[in-house]
Amino acid sequence: MTTYLFPAPAVPAAKVRGEAGLYPVSRIFCVGRNYAAHTREMGGDPDRDPPFYFTKPANALVPSGGQVPYPPGTSNYHHEMELVLAIGKPVFRVSVEAAQDAIYAYACGLDMTRRDLQLAARDKGRPWDLGKAFENAAVLSELVKAADIGHPRDGLIELKVNGQVKQTSDLRELIWNYAEIVSHLSQYYHLQPGDLIYTGTPEGVGPVRPGDRLEGTIAGIGTISLTIGEAE
Repeated sequence: MTTYLFPAPAVPAAKVRGEAGLYPVSRIFCVGRNYAAHTREMGGDPDRDPPFYFTKPANALVPSGGQVPYPPGTSNYHHEMELVLAIGKPVFRVSVEAAQDAIYAYACGLDMTRRDLQLAARDKGRPWDLGKAFENAAVLSELVKAADIGHPRDGLIELKVNGQVKQTSDLRELIWNYAEIVSHLSQYYHLQPGDLIYTGTPEGVGPVRPGDRLEGTIAGIGTISLTIGEAE
C-alpha cells in the first residue's frame, strides 16, 4: 500500500450525460487561434499560421454553473467560449482519417484568460502560463457522447455576458477541424482517455468583472454558465 506524505488531491472529473460514472481528467490541451476572425483579432494570419497549443492543469477544471473569484494579478480577465473534445481511446501518430474515432465526447468550455499577463508574456517571447494556466481557468459543461450525437460539423457557438451577445460564430468556421487537431496533436503526444482538448475561440473575446454572468451555448451539444465573484 502506497503511503503519501499528505492527502492526495481528488482526481478532477467531468459529468457525462446519461452516465453514472465520471470522466477522469488528466490533461487539458488548448488550441490557440483556431477561428480566422479571432486569429486576426489577436494579430495573427489564419492563412499562414499552423496550429499551436498551450496547456492548463487538470485542477483548473470548474464545472458549469458555479462561481469563481476574480483572479489575482490581473486587471483584464477575459472570456473565451470553446468547443471541447474528450479523448476516449489511446492514439499516437494517428492519421486524420482515423483520428475522429478517438473522440469520445464533446462539451462546452470556457478558456478563462488573464489577457494582460498573456500579452505581456507573448510580447517578450515567454510562456503563457501566468495568463492561461491558473486556478479556475478551465470551465466545462457536462460531456455528451459522440455515440449519442455524432460528430457535429457546424452549428452556432455563442457566449453572452449579462444577457448581451459577445461571441457568436459557427463551428464550420474552425480553421483546423476536430480530426485534424487530434491527428496533429498526436504527432507530439500519446493521447489517452482523460485528455481534453479546448479547440479555440471565435472572435469577440473581452473582459469580465465581478458580478458578471456568462452563459454560452453550442448547438447540439449543450450550454455552459459561470458567475464572476469578487477578488479574493
